[in-house]
Amino acid sequence: MGKEAAAKKRPEELSIPMSKRAFLEEFNRLARQASSEPGNPGSYGCADCERCTGCMFCDGCVTCYRCTHCHGCTECNHCTHCSECRSCNGCAYCVQSELSSGSNYLVLCRNMSDCNYCFGCVGLSKKDFHILNQPFSRTEYFKLVEKLKRELGL
Repeated sequence: MGKEAAAKKRPEELSIPMSKRAFLEEFNRLARQASSEPGNPGSYGCADCERCTGCMFCDGCVTCYRCTHCHGCTECNHCTHCSECRSCNGCAYCVQSELSSGSNYLVLCRNMSDCNYCFGCVGLSKKDFHILNQPFSRTEYFKLVEKLKRELGL
């Protein structure tokens, strides 16, 4: 039966497997099918991305949603200008960071929430200008970050 015929059926006519085994088999089939389709629906100007939705001007990203100008990110949502980030949400200008949300200008950070200008930090919330979870003045932060980036080759 084609998609059109299935779409015209009333809900009570649709066939939903009720046994646990049949239900899980169909669910797993659908999951495999979705993960094997590399398309990028609703995306514009993206290159070498896979399974991204509603993204713009990204490259090399995988399974991202509504990101813009990101590079090499995976499973990020609503991020912009991020590079090599994973599982971030609503972040901007972050580099090699993961599992963070609502944060900006993170470098090598993890599990951050609503933070700005942090480098090598883990698990902070609502903090600014921190390096390895230690606070610094704005001026000192940028001096130290410049040295760290050179040392780490970033």
